[in-house]
Amino acid sequence: MALILLRHTRPEGAEGLCYGRTDLPLADDFAAEAARLARDLPPFTRILTSPLGRCLRLAQALAAARARPLSIDPRLAEMDFGRWEGQRWDAIARAELDLWAADLTGARPHGGETVAELAARSRAALNAALTGPVPVLVVCHAGVIKSALAAGQGAAGWRAQPGYGSWLELGPGWQGEEGSK
Repeated sequence: MALILLRHTRPEGAEGLCYGRTDLPLADDFAAEAARLARDLPPFTRILTSPLGRCLRLAQALAAARARPLSIDPRLAEMDFGRWEGQRWDAIARAELDLWAADLTGARPHGGETVAELAARSRAALNAALTGPVPVLVVCHAGVIKSALAAGQGAAGWRAQPGYGSWLELGPGWQGEEGSK
């Protein structure tokens, strides 16, 4: 394996909320979850993380527990949902959600970032991570993980539902280009 993509642990108040760049506090069980991950994750040489607090705090705990170097890469941040940020998904206008669903990668009815833009920057970060010592632990968000999956699986990757505190291992042949393995 070359990359281990780890989704941050559960944030407080996230249920039903659109919170891409909104930096929610972590849930009360954070310390226990961080300890579990420090124990259970496969070996890695270094850690890259999103700058958002829900990832950075976990990355710092894992770097301390495993005595590994940590770097922040802003390209690993979650998608910018523009004016949808902080809103409940069920409060967002149905017509806007339908526009987004009709052109998932290119539409931006929220005024923020497109899925294609998220994919381009996050895949660039993951490809750059492959140029140094591997395996690399990448502490990131569901959108970044879905982007990596979509590079190999196409549209099916965007439908993935990575759980909080779950990880995905990508082999050395992974390339962050649509349709590659």
